[in-house]
Amino acid sequence: MAEAARLHPLENHAFAASGISLLPAPFAERVSLRARPDAVGPLRQALGLELPVTPRASASSNGLAALWLGPDEWLLIAKDGTGLAARLSGVEGGLYSAVDVSHRNTAIIVEGAKAANVINSGCPQDLSLNAFPVGACARTLIAKSEVILYRQGAGKFRVECWRSFSNYVWHYLVDAAKSA
Repeated sequence: MAEAARLHPLENHAFAASGISLLPAPFAERVSLRARPDAVGPLRQALGLELPVTPRASASSNGLAALWLGPDEWLLIAKDGTGLAARLSGVEGGLYSAVDVSHRNTAIIVEGAKAANVINSGCPQDLSLNAFPVGACARTLIAKSEVILYRQGAGKFRVECWRSFSNYVWHYLVDAAKSA
């Protein structure tokens, strides 16, 4: 039996205007990681990456990002095809849960001088560089949708959202960009 082709929920979407661009992020592997403190060390070793332990912090290396979402919770994002969930399946030492959510989420890259203004049109976070520096991440809202916001550069954000809300978030951001 042939495998079904994987479709991007925002395939063929693109937007660019003065000072802003929006693009669907490429496919990625995502793991929702919950871990007790005794499991953090072995998980760090398996990932080859420090798991941040302070609010709004992230860590990244070799195409893998770990976003702190709570005292015992991270979202791991890696390039598609890296086998991230499989790498975590055999880690011993401490209690943890690693759930592959790759097909649940998608992401929109918002980039440009007006990126923070566009996102702030529907997001209550203070996105100034002082309050939300490069590498900061937070679970928040854009309009009525829960998102995970990750600042990847001074004018670059990754907006992680559930696939089922991606079209709504996309159109909200495009409308905001047209007004920015």
